[in-house]
Amino acid sequence: MGIVQVSALPDSVSVAGSAPRAQDAASNYLHAGAVSIAYAGSGGSIVLAIDHIDLSVARGEFVCLLGPSGCGKTTLLNAVAGFLQVSSGELTLNRTPIDRPGPDRAMVFQQPALLPWRDVLHNVTYGLEMSGRMRGRDAVARANSLLKLVGLADFARSFPHQLSGGMQQRVNLARALAVEPELLLLDEPFASVDAQTRETLQVELLAICRRARVTALFVTHDIGEAVFLADRVCIFSRRPGRIVREVRVQLPKPRDDVRLEPEFLAYVKEVAGVLGSAGNGQSRSEGTQTP
Repeated sequence: MGIVQVSALPDSVSVAGSAPRAQDAASNYLHAGAVSIAYAGSGGSIVLAIDHIDLSVARGEFVCLLGPSGCGKTTLLNAVAGFLQVSSGELTLNRTPIDRPGPDRAMVFQQPALLPWRDVLHNVTYGLEMSGRMRGRDAVARANSLLKLVGLADFARSFPHQLSGGMQQRVNLARALAVEPELLLLDEPFASVDAQTRETLQVELLAICRRARVTALFVTHDIGEAVFLADRVCIFSRRPGRIVREVRVQLPKPRDDVRLEPEFLAYVKEVAGVLGSAGNGQSRSEGTQTP
């Protein structure tokens, strides 16, 4: 039996307050206002996945959602992708309500899920072909330019089984970028690769996002990964997920060699402290923290 989503959330279910925040046009590119998502549980109960999420993401910003397993990070990401409807609150992109998937967003999942019968080049062209946006030589030219961007130009005619896990994830990223999304949604895309490959992919992802000029919303459990990648880290409480603190990471970019710097380690320590408090149920909602 599938999960039944609650399309309208009774006021009595929510236990977190929400304080409106002034938003300018730039920071309102992606906006969640008091967003809650709930599911029908057993015995007629309502399971609240996320509760009164307030979040605004500026165009070009890289924001990480960090929190314990099951806190609703991926639920929020799926709602932004248009895969889930919110139960209450508002969720908008470019001031337009999100109620379905769209070509302005692309999702990069934890597993690459490449088509094994297609070579790398034609895995990247797949989304263009299915959407009807580009076919034939134009699609191939677009795919080749993206494979160059992600460092796989020499593997265009290889098949997925011939690639390492990190290389497969680069193909996954190129496939997402092929449709030229404004907003890139990433659900723990590096969780299944080894630590050394993960660090390399993190460096490459920042460079790719900068060159492609996309906005990114990235889900992770990894504190170091969040601090390394993000302009801002949004820390979730345990379920029902609430953003208990936003930490603005003011480290210069590129960040290739920043991991051993005192400033980086200070951010890691700060985020770890907030995450530990949130995991113990000590929610705090005083807003953005800037060291």
